[in-house]
Amino acid sequence: MSPPSASCTLRLDCQLRQGDFELTAQGELRWHGVLGLCGPSGSGKSTLLRLLAGLEPRASGRIELDGDCLQDGRRRYSLAPHRRRIAYVFQDARLFSHLSVAGNLHYALRRARSCGLGFDAVVEQLHLQPLLARGVDALSGGETQRVALGRALLSATRLLLLDEPVSALDPQQRESVLRALESLRDNGGPPMIYVSHAPAEIMRLARRTLYIANGRLALAATATLSQASDLGLCT
Repeated sequence: MSPPSASCTLRLDCQLRQGDFELTAQGELRWHGVLGLCGPSGSGKSTLLRLLAGLEPRASGRIELDGDCLQDGRRRYSLAPHRRRIAYVFQDARLFSHLSVAGNLHYALRRARSCGLGFDAVVEQLHLQPLLARGVDALSGGETQRVALGRALLSATRLLLLDEPVSALDPQQRESVLRALESLRDNGGPPMIYVSHAPAEIMRLARRTLYIANGRLALAATATLSQASDLGLCT
């Protein structure tokens, strides 16, 4: 029997202003497995992920993850990004080009205090064994993103942020990464927030979906994905 999907509780009361744009997120989120995040271009999806990861030092307010305070503006407290144990996988994988695939994975493992899945389990789930000796310049787009996922998992992450990780891939490469994410979701991987413009990807992966528009996060969204697509929320 596969282990249950990991659960997560996120409490938000935070704001971030960038020029004329303002992001506001308030409320409590509880989910297990994959949480989809959908919205039009410029709505604040990536900004929200960066805020959670601790990459937006100008943000104000409070963020809690599973009861732990990550940020509290009143106390002028913000936990450093590397101490949040929140991994961020971008559209471009940002691997270390001077290291092999194995070197990239072991680098993450050395920096982590622990890893729930373990090196061998991550390699097996993401089908990385044939890639370990390769340099990252010899990888396809799909292989590169699978290695980036492996590195994120080995960093002992308790929340995995995925910012359109397959948008730049061809259909075959996209399928390999989506299958890897399904395997993580169904076999004890960490909770994930998955950002995409593609309703089909979110319907495939996510157990719950949130919508964001004009910097406002709908924590109690009731629209279906098809309705959201018709309204332009997933375009």
